[in-house]
Amino acid sequence: MTAISRRNGKNRPPTSNAVLEATSFLSGSNAGFIEALYEHYLSDPLSVDGTWRAFFEALHDGKPVELPRLPRAAPAIGAHPTEEKAIAHAEAGAQDSIRAIQLIRAYRVIGHREANLDPLKLNPPKPLPQLQPSFYGFAERDLDRPIFIDGQMGRETATMRELVEMLRRTYCGTIGYEYMHISDPEQRDWLQRRIEGGHPVSFTPEGKRAILNKLIEAEIFEKFCALKFVGTKRFGLDGGESMVPALEQIIKRGGKLGLKDIVLGMSHRGRLNVLANVMQKPYRQLFHEFQGGSAKPSDVQGSGDVKYHLGASSDRVFDGNNVHLSLTANPSHLEAVDPVALGKCRAKQFQYGDKVSRTSVLTLLLHGDAAFAGQGVVAECFAMSGTKGFRTGGTVHFVVNNQIGFTTAPAYARSSPYPSDVALMVQAPIFHVNGDDPEAVVHCAHIATEFRQLFHKDVVVDMFCYRRFGHNEGDEPSFTQPLMYREIKNHPSTLDIYSKRLIEEGVITQEELDASIAEFRQNLEAEFDAAQAHLPDKADWLDGQWTGLETAPRGDRRGETDVEIADLTRIGEAISRLPPGFCAHKTIGRLMQQKAEMFKTGEGIDWSTGEALAFGTLLDDGFPVRLSGQDSSRGTFSQRHAALVDQESEERYIPLNHIREGQGEFEVVDSLLSEQAVVGFEYGYSLAEPRALVLWEAQFGDFANGAQVVIDQFIAPGEMKWLRMSGLVLLLPHGYEGQGPEHSSARLERFLQLCADDNMQIAYCTTPANYFHVLRRQMHRNFRKPLILMTPKSLLRHKRAVSALSDFGPGSSFHRVLWDDAKAARGSSLELAPDDKIARVILCTGKVYYDLFEAREKRGAAKIEILRLEQLYPFPGLALMDELTRFPKAEIIWCQEEPKNQGAWNFIAPCVESVLEQLGQKGPLPYTGRKASAAPAAGQMKQHQAELDALLDEALSL
Repeated sequence: MTAISRRNGKNRPPTSNAVLEATSFLSGSNAGFIEALYEHYLSDPLSVDGTWRAFFEALHDGKPVELPRLPRAAPAIGAHPTEEKAIAHAEAGAQDSIRAIQLIRAYRVIGHREANLDPLKLNPPKPLPQLQPSFYGFAERDLDRPIFIDGQMGRETATMRELVEMLRRTYCGTIGYEYMHISDPEQRDWLQRRIEGGHPVSFTPEGKRAILNKLIEAEIFEKFCALKFVGTKRFGLDGGESMVPALEQIIKRGGKLGLKDIVLGMSHRGRLNVLANVMQKPYRQLFHEFQGGSAKPSDVQGSGDVKYHLGASSDRVFDGNNVHLSLTANPSHLEAVDPVALGKCRAKQFQYGDKVSRTSVLTLLLHGDAAFAGQGVVAECFAMSGTKGFRTGGTVHFVVNNQIGFTTAPAYARSSPYPSDVALMVQAPIFHVNGDDPEAVVHCAHIATEFRQLFHKDVVVDMFCYRRFGHNEGDEPSFTQPLMYREIKNHPSTLDIYSKRLIEEGVITQEELDASIAEFRQNLEAEFDAAQAHLPDKADWLDGQWTGLETAPRGDRRGETDVEIADLTRIGEAISRLPPGFCAHKTIGRLMQQKAEMFKTGEGIDWSTGEALAFGTLLDDGFPVRLSGQDSSRGTFSQRHAALVDQESEERYIPLNHIREGQGEFEVVDSLLSEQAVVGFEYGYSLAEPRALVLWEAQFGDFANGAQVVIDQFIAPGEMKWLRMSGLVLLLPHGYEGQGPEHSSARLERFLQLCADDNMQIAYCTTPANYFHVLRRQMHRNFRKPLILMTPKSLLRHKRAVSALSDFGPGSSFHRVLWDDAKAARGSSLELAPDDKIARVILCTGKVYYDLFEAREKRGAAKIEILRLEQLYPFPGLALMDELTRFPKAEIIWCQEEPKNQGAWNFIAPCVESVLEQLGQKGPLPYTGRKASAAPAAGQMKQHQAELDALLDEALSL
C-alpha cells in the first residue's frame, strides 16, 4: 500500500470530500493533530471525544488499538471505484500511521529498558513485546512498506524497518533516555528534539582526542597510585573513568552557558581522581599526603582528615570562560554532603545577586548507586529542590553506578529498577548510560548541563559501570560477588576499549597513544619525586569571602554588641509598624501595639522582641540574616510573627525588611518537614557566606535528633577536620513543662559531649537581652564558631523573662554568668541576705532558674542565692570564680530539671569542681534534680509536677 505523501503528487489518488474527511487529521494543514489532541487528553481526559479517550487509554496500556473512525458522508450514488479505493487506502494508511506513532511512543517511554547499559552484560535486558512492530499488528511483510509518520523521528515517511532501526539506535543504544514522565510539555518536547535530532552522539576528532586524554589521566593515575602505594586505601575510580571527561564537559559547557561557579559534593569513590584531574590539585600534594604528610602547613592547628575526605578549590578556564570549582569536604556518611553543597550554592548565588534564574552557580553532586537509592537525605534534597527558600536552580546529579554497594547486590539494596528512581519524585530527566562508551557519557553530561541551565531543574546522569577492585583496594570482592568479579577480571578497561575504537577510526595511531601514556607516566614520576620534599605553604580557609577573619583568640571575646538607644528605638518603631492598607489579624494588631508600647516605656521587652531587635540591628549594620525552620515565620509557639499575612489577600509583609534603605536582607523560610537536609543546607550556606547570620530553628529542640549526622560530622568537628569555619546558629526549644518526653529536651548533654578544642559555643539564655547580645556577638567578632542555643517555650511569655531597653543599650554586653535578679529593682519582693551570710548558692542554667526563683519567693529563703550559667561552653571558669568569691560561707550545689544522666550535669560537674578547688573548697559538687532516666521526661503532667516539686524542695531546703 502506498503512503499518502504531502510532497509527491504523482501517485496521489483522486481526491474528493470523502477522502479529505477520512485523512484530514493527517493533512498538512493539520499536522500534529494527534499529538495536540493527546496533550488535551493528558491535561483533562474528559476534554476529548469518548472514542479518542478510549484510544489514548489503551495507548497508555501499551496495547494495539483501532483508530477511531472519523464521521464522513456516505459515498455518492455511482461514486467512482477509484475514489472508494482511495478512501480505503487512506484509512488503512492512517491506521498504519497511528500504530507507528504508538510504537514511537513506546520507545520513548520504555526504550531505556532495552538499552545496552551494562558494560559487563551480567543481566542482559529482556526483550519487551511493546517494542516490537508485531505488537501493533505489523506482519513481516509490512516492514518495508512506507508509512506516513508526520515528522516523528525527523522523518515524514519511513518503512517500519527503517523506523525500528532509528528508534533502537536512539533509545536502545548505549544511552537509555528516561524523560516521558515529565508533565511539563516544554521540557519534554525540548528533550525529545534534543534526543531525536539526528545521530545522538557525535564528536569532532579534537573532541575525541580530548576525551581520550582525560581517560588516560584517570586510568594511569589510579594505576600509578596502586603501584606506588600498595595496599593503601584510595577508593579508586577504576571502572568508572568516563566520569572524568564527563565532568570536564559539564564545566566547559556550563561556562559557555553562564556558569561562574560550580560547587561539587561527592563521597570518597573516585575523589582523589577528581581532585587531581578535575580540580587540578597538584599531584605532588596528593602524593605527599599518601606518604603521610599533612594537607596543611605545620603552623595550622587541627586534627586533619583522611585525604579522600578533604575539600579543595580551583579555577578552570575553557574557551575563555573562567569557572571556579569548590569541592566540599565530607565525612564517610556518603550522601550527608549533598545538602551542604546545596547550601553553599545558594549562598554563592546570593553573593552574585542571582536570585531568579540562578544560572551563575551550579551544584554538581556525584553519587554512588547504593547510597543514592538508599539514603533518605537524597530524597530530602529532591524534596527541597523546588521550594522557595532552598531553590538553587537545579542540580546535576552524576551517579557512578557500580551495580553494587559494599558487598550488597542491587536486589538487596533497592526496590526499584534503577538507583536513580528516587529522582522521579521531581520529574527530573534521567540519562542512563554505558560507562564503557565515554562519548555517550560526555554527551549525556552535555545535554544535562544544557537542560539545567535552560529549565533550572534537577537532572540525573546514571552511568552504569563497575568497581574493578573491592570496596577498597585491600578488600576481596569475590567472597560475595564471584561471577561479577570473574567477568571484571577479563574485562578490558574503558581506556583500552576507547583507544582501540579511535585507532580503528583513524583518529589516532598506536604510537601516538603509547607516547601520550608514557608522557603522562613520566610527569607522575616527576611529581612523585617532588612530593618527598613538598611542604604545604598555605591554608586556604581564610581566603575569598573569609578574608579579614581570623582564628579565634583566647580570652573573654565579648564582641561589641551594645547599640545606641536612639537606634534601638528607631528599629523598634519599624518592627512594630504596619504598612498602610494592610489588613492584619486582630491579634497581630494588638501585638504590634504592645511592641510599640515597649519602646515608648523602655520596659518589658519580651523574648521575641529581643530577638527581632537582634536581627534588626544586625540588618541595620549591613549584615544579612537568614532564618529557616519548620514554621519559623510565625514561630512554633506563635511568638515571632516575622512575616505578617494580610487577612484579605494573604500577601506577606516582613517588617524587618523595612528598617532603612540599603539595609541587609532578612530572609525567613518556613522549611519543608526535614531536619537533616535543612540543617545541612544552612551549614553549607554559613560556610560560603560568613557575613550573614544564618540560623536554623527546630520546631521542638528534640527534632534536632533528625539532623544528628550533620551535627556530629560537620558542625562539631568541621573546623578541626577541614579548616572550615561556620557561624551557624541552632535554635533548639528546650524546657520541662509537662509536654512529655518528645517535646521537652533538646538533648543538651549530646552537644556538650561534642565540645572540645574551642569548637563551638553552647548557651542557654534566660533573658531577652542576653539572647540579643549572644546573637549579635556572632557577627561582631573577627571569627566564626557554631552557636547552639537552648531556647525557651514557656519563657516566651513569662512575666519575669523580660528586659529593659537599657539592657540592650550602651555599655551592655553578653553575660556568660548572670547574677540573681532578686537584687534588681524589678525582680523580687524578697530581700536576700548579704553575700557573707548566704548559706547556699544554687548554680543552674535555663528555665529552671525561674522555677527556683518563684519557689524561693514562696518560702522566703533569703539565704539562698541563684546564679545562672548562660554559656556552658566554652566554660566561663574565671567569670564564675569572680561571682563565687562573694560567698565565702556558702555551700555550692548544682540544680537542673533534666534527669541526672542528661542535661548539663556530667559536663558541668568537673568544670565547677575545678573552680571550687581553686577557691579552696574540696569535695564533689552536690547534685539536685531528677534521677537518671531512659526517657527525657515524664509523660503525664501530674508526674511532671511531682518531680519538679521534689527537685525544688531538695534544692531550697537548708
